[in-house]
Order: sequence, then C-alpha cells, then structure tokens
Amino acid sequence: MPAGASERGLFSLAGLEPSALRQLVDRSVELFHDPRAHERPLHDRVVGVLFTRTSTRTRTAFQTGTVRLGGTPVAYGPHDLQLNTGESVADTGRVLGAMLDLLVARTAGPLEELRELSRTGRLPVVNAMATEEHPTQGVCDLAALTLALGDLSGIRVLYVGEGNNTATALAHGLATIRGAEVTFATPCGYGLPSDALAAARKTAESNGARLSEIHDAAGAPDDVDVVYTTRWQTTGTSKPDVSWREAFRAFHVDAALLARRPRALFLHDLPAHRGDEVAAEVLDGPRSLAWTQAAMKLPSAMAVLEHTASLPAG
Repeated sequence: MPAGASERGLFSLAGLEPSALRQLVDRSVELFHDPRAHERPLHDRVVGVLFTRTSTRTRTAFQTGTVRLGGTPVAYGPHDLQLNTGESVADTGRVLGAMLDLLVARTAGPLEELRELSRTGRLPVVNAMATEEHPTQGVCDLAALTLALGDLSGIRVLYVGEGNNTATALAHGLATIRGAEVTFATPCGYGLPSDALAAARKTAESNGARLSEIHDAAGAPDDVDVVYTTRWQTTGTSKPDVSWREAFRAFHVDAALLARRPRALFLHDLPAHRGDEVAAEVLDGPRSLAWTQAAMKLPSAMAVLEHTASLPAG
C-alpha cells in the first residue's frame, strides 16, 4: 500500500458531519424533483459497481445514476472477480484503483473490507451495504421523509423489527436531527449492535435528540410521526435460532398497529414479505411511503455519487 494512503468515501453515516448529511439529503430531494439538475459531474469517469449480494433498488440506482451523471459503470457480479479464487482484498484494491475512478460495493464481508479497498486502491468507495450498516439507505430514508414532511426537527419515529444494518443507518441518521425521538422496538436478542447504538446516542445527545430501544412491541409509543419496518430476514443472512419467527411474530406491522398511530406514515426499505413483517393493507395502503422511498433510491444514489466523486485524494 502506498505510504500515507487513507480511505475516502461513504462508509458509515456515523462518519459524516451532520451538515454534510443534511446536504446529501437536500440534494437528493432536489434531484428527485429535477433529475437533470446537474452538470454531468461524472463525465469521463468510470465507476465500478460490485455487488456480491442480491440487489434490485440499490444496484439499479447506482448504475443508472452513474449514467445520468455522465459516467460509465462497470458492473461486477458475485463470481466475476479473482477474490473468488483467493486473491486478497488488498491486491484487488490496487488493481481496481489503477483502472476505476470510484467504486460502489456491496459484499458479503465486513465494512473493513471496503475501507481496505479504498486504502490500497487510493480509490473513493461507497458502501452500498455491508454487514454493519447500509448508509445509502439511510440517506434515502431521510430524503423520503424530508420530501413528505419538510423540516424533520422533532420528528418521532418508531422502528419495529430487527436491529439490522438499515436500522443502524437510521439510528446514525436520525441522531443528527435536532429534537428527534426514536424508539427501536426489536425482539430480544435481535437489537441494534450495542456499539452502534452507543455511538448514535452520543451524537443524539449533542443534537437534543433521544434514541431508545425496547423489546416489547406492545409497549411502543403511540404518538409518532413514522412507523418503519424492514424484512425480517436481512439480505444474505440467516438466524441461528430455528424458532426465530416466534420471537418476531409480535413485531408484525398490521392495520391495528397503524390504527393506534393515526398520524403516522409508514416506511419500508423493501423488499417486503407481505404477511411477515408487514400486512399487505399497510404496505399498499394510503399512508405508505415505501414506493416513494424506492423512487428516492435513484436521486439519493446520484447525490452520493456526486459527493463521493468530489472528495479530495488522500
């Protein structure tokens, strides 16, 4: 690795200044309204799009966003790179960094692998979902909420379900919102990672926000602006407890749960399993923002690409 090489890119929302995250969110909303509101900042740039896990929205958004911004995407599937034959992450980074201008990656490994690709390749990298966090989903979620509600100060959010990588990004993102009150209702043993929750709470304290986690769905607050859930089986993962569904059953979002929260909008990052984490009448109902969230994936990907491409070399 070249002496003094440092990582650059978007790896976690915890690593962004609140003002930088706010700019990404606002830019996403701007591009949602006008997808041509840019000067093709990726002109003559080549963007690698590496996905070793399944993806519909995120992969399509980043490939399409690259083209819309004037760049050329080079797509890699799960079996395309020599990583599969034992080549190291460091060597892969060196090679990709010699040929690409930017890399968007979703891999089966930990976030540290993406950081290593950036360091060894001297290459800006976007975390399109790692085991620990899905930061581009967090940008998309805040943008979808901003589109629907405007100023998010004092927003009250109830997250119901597994404390997965989407929930972690949501925690880091909402922790930057002044006066936000966020409750994560998660099954016992399936909460947010303790270190991530602690970091998000520290950020929240400096912004007058409050993050809490409970393990009793019946005890979740009723006075909320948003109810958010995700699929119970996070992409590319499995649960060691064969009876895990019993623990999750009480965290199903149905019409009765939403009726107790008459002002709440509903969010879901998709894909959804109707009948598991959410009832069809909620997902497809009038208070659902899930499809606006899905549409927001493209402009938020474009905002992230713009931001990452503009980062100075380390």
